[in-house]
Amino acid sequence: MVGEEEAEKRQMRDKEEVQFQNPASSLLPAAQPPAASSPTSPGRPASDPTADQMSGKTKICLCVCLCLLVGGIAAVVVAIRLWPHKKWSGSGSTAHFREIVLERCDTYPRSVPPGLRNRNCQQITDAFWNAFISKDPCSAREEDYYPLMKLVNQTVPCDKIIFWSKTKEFAHEYTKGHQGLFTLEDTLLGYIADNLTWCGDAGSPEMNYQSCPHWKKDCSTNFISVFWDLLSKRFAENACGVVQVLLNGSISNTFDERSTFGRVEVPNLNPVNVRKLQAWVIHDPGKLPSEKKCSSSSINDLKHLVMQKKIDFDCQDKDRSNFP
Repeated sequence: MVGEEEAEKRQMRDKEEVQFQNPASSLLPAAQPPAASSPTSPGRPASDPTADQMSGKTKICLCVCLCLLVGGIAAVVVAIRLWPHKKWSGSGSTAHFREIVLERCDTYPRSVPPGLRNRNCQQITDAFWNAFISKDPCSAREEDYYPLMKLVNQTVPCDKIIFWSKTKEFAHEYTKGHQGLFTLEDTLLGYIADNLTWCGDAGSPEMNYQSCPHWKKDCSTNFISVFWDLLSKRFAENACGVVQVLLNGSISNTFDERSTFGRVEVPNLNPVNVRKLQAWVIHDPGKLPSEKKCSSSSINDLKHLVMQKKIDFDCQDKDRSNFP
């Protein structure tokens, strides 16, 4: 018994010595064996076949989504190009419209007045485009062109304005030989838009190159007619001094109240600034009639309208070859 007691005492001393040498060991928890990875653990090893399978499915889904996105974009582009345009009675928009407008603005040949020397042709082109694109081509208003008009503040010197009615070609030949004179088409915006056609469709970002509304057969509120009426109105409002008009003496209705000159320009002449309207009735070479057109009823109608505004009026028949 004594021997057993001695053995127990030695074991107790040995334990106390171990604890004395490493007193923190009694505070440390027992080491736990590493836990097996759960099958649903997010920290799945790279070699896990399930992870490889999911990664492959993800890649397939991404590829499918990308293909659908590209296909959708392509479909939108095709839809825009093939947008169904309504068939109108007039000719379609001029090809390369924006490029032509920009080039004409940059190369405007007339002596540039101070207000136009620093013109921004890109802004002018954009404003022209935004006036009508994506809009119903028969719902044009003057207000659509106001941003464009604000960018071009051009005035013509007094005594230099030439109106015309059914004599466009001759009027342009005349002002071309007299650089100080201006028809409407010799102003910047008139020069830019001359002989161009433009229209779009409601909701479409593209021009209609197939057809545009005819002013008589479809609608008078189309974007071309409204543009020229507004430009003609401003041209007449800014006229001053003696203004001239070239009329066609080879037709019966020499002055037509329904023409742009009769309907828009004459009513907008300002008697405060315009003191006289000089009318020239132009006849083909060698065909000056014995009975002067200046005495015709249509010219008398013009004279009446002008003198009602308290503007002086004069008219002369002229052979085209001897004008002025």
